[in-house]
Amino acid sequence: MGKKTFRVFTWILIILAGIIILALIVSMIIYPPVYVFRLLAWGNSDSFDWQKFPEHLLEAAPDPFIFGEAPDDQVGVLFADLAGVDSWEAYMEKNQTQAFIVIQDGTIRYEQYFNGTQRDAIVTSFSVAKSFTSALIGIAIDEGYIHSVNDPITDYLPELAQRDSYFNNITIRDLLRMSSGLEYQENRLFGLNGDDALTTYYPDQRKLALQNTKIVDPPGEYFLYNKYHPQLLGMIIERTTGRSVTEYLQSKVWEQLGMEFGGSWSIDSNASDFEKMETGVNARAIDFAKFGQLFLKEGVWNDQQVVSKAWVAESTQPFLPSDYTAYYPADWFSGLPGKGYYQYMWWGTASASGSYDFMAAGDRGQFIYISPHSSLVIIRNGIDYGIPFDSWFDLFYRFASSY
Repeated sequence: MGKKTFRVFTWILIILAGIIILALIVSMIIYPPVYVFRLLAWGNSDSFDWQKFPEHLLEAAPDPFIFGEAPDDQVGVLFADLAGVDSWEAYMEKNQTQAFIVIQDGTIRYEQYFNGTQRDAIVTSFSVAKSFTSALIGIAIDEGYIHSVNDPITDYLPELAQRDSYFNNITIRDLLRMSSGLEYQENRLFGLNGDDALTTYYPDQRKLALQNTKIVDPPGEYFLYNKYHPQLLGMIIERTTGRSVTEYLQSKVWEQLGMEFGGSWSIDSNASDFEKMETGVNARAIDFAKFGQLFLKEGVWNDQQVVSKAWVAESTQPFLPSDYTAYYPADWFSGLPGKGYYQYMWWGTASASGSYDFMAAGDRGQFIYISPHSSLVIIRNGIDYGIPFDSWFDLFYRFASSY
């Protein structure tokens, strides 16, 4: 390389470095520096996000509930046959599974851990947390803190109406169904302003949800997965109950179900001290199974109605609008038997016979699958999906239909 070429190359590097530094400075003027740092240093979310954020602790129940056990070798055999593999355990290991549990009639039929995980290892929930949020909304309605899912969200968050009167048209039900008409673009041109990044890493999620939300369509017209919805619901829980979301979960669910281990709910920052409503419940797989069992048993635990039977039914039953193809995305669970749907932060599939299975589902393959007609709860937590979302859903459905 000649001296002239070297000088040109050096100046190009200096200019590029200057542009990068200038862009960082501008970014940190527009956005909180901690947000810029998180996005650049952490990149995409992963299953160990719970180690990065501050947290509100969940305490183990003083009198933990322990499932009975009756292991059945046929569980692994049937899953292997349905997946077309020789060994279900090898398949789980290969596909980055951490925990896999099958419970039928309240008894553990299969419980195995993979990729360095044990029963007492913390796994994260990602969007399974949204189903916990849905349950807490139902409990708050049962207890009279919230009047109805038909309430406009501005009854509880009046700041939104002050900014745009059209927020008065959005109900709690619209948030639960992900059909509010609020704008949500996962990614935008400049990266930092994408809604997925903002709702994951912004250090004041209350401010973000109250000030950054924008109405683009009337509510109820279509489903659009939107992480501002659980944030708004979290604020409604806080304001109506007078407790943090974690405190409400602790007293109304964690202790009631006899959770064997402690856990946590990640928060946006110590300064804001607000739960990461979209993803942040961290616990052990066996305790996630208890949440599934609660909904399998129509909200009853140890003869106590923890969540009303009416709410369990309303929040999980099929929602199949007459304009199904306009309401749901075009590729909506195209490979599944039955008809896919999304009710109050629960995914589901309805069969022609009228029965339905439903599940809480989170990024990277976190699942609490519930099959009422087979009295089954299936738990899968993972480092990553390993296989596509729809493939997991299909495996669970076919297993529940065969076992």
